[in-house]
Amino acid sequence: MAFPTPQAPGRGELESHNEFLAMRQDILALMAEHRDLLSNDLGAVGGLLFDVGSSRYAAPPRVDDAAARAAWEADLAKVREESDKATKAAAAQREGDRTHTEIQGWLRDLGRALDYDVWIASNDRGRPYNGGKLGAGCLERLPEAIEKAPGADAVRLIDVLWLNHGKAHVAAAFEVEHSTSIYLGIVRMLDLALGGDAHALEGLFLVAPNGPEEEVRTQLARPAFSRVADLKVRYLPYGELEPHRESIARFGSGMKAIHAISRTLV
Repeated sequence: MAFPTPQAPGRGELESHNEFLAMRQDILALMAEHRDLLSNDLGAVGGLLFDVGSSRYAAPPRVDDAAARAAWEADLAKVREESDKATKAAAAQREGDRTHTEIQGWLRDLGRALDYDVWIASNDRGRPYNGGKLGAGCLERLPEAIEKAPGADAVRLIDVLWLNHGKAHVAAAFEVEHSTSIYLGIVRMLDLALGGDAHALEGLFLVAPNGPEEEVRTQLARPAFSRVADLKVRYLPYGELEPHRESIARFGSGMKAIHAISRTLV
């Protein structure tokens, strides 16, 4: 097969390339002059210059004007503050995802040790956990009676379900939360408990940090959650689950031990 002969670059392309090389040299010179202030990563400094050029960040004033300099420094401080907040929020999100998956893994392993079939939320099954996938060894689909019940789409997203082995009956449902924003989890539990014959009225658990229990109780007292009292939702703190899960797995049976380390919310 004959390949086309490469065409020489046009004049405009040569100019662009030359301009790029000139810009690169200028950036390297800037980095050398201000090596105590700037990163030694060419890409990082190039990104900074792009942000300045696109007006994301304002460049320092060219004139020796005290007021202009003060305004620029105030804007720079604001940008730094916003950047710090974004960085911390991203780190908290990553840590939250890790902890959420870890606790789902604890509940998965505990449920299997207690001889329950375990369901992991359909959108979490592929998450990495303990050298494998979070959904490993768990049900690949819910029993037909649950799949066809009203609210099944929400039930599939409950963080962890324990089902009586080989049966279409949910023994326990667990929603793992990191804050007092518990609405979605409670709504999913309502869909499970009220959606058909597969009720889990004695085994609905909100798994959360030790601290916000009273705030959660306050939220559940709202009229929107008037039916929650009938469901006997229980609060299972991380601080109770972590130290007791291994002994429950070894010596426990059924739901008795889980009830013992949790508390009724309403």
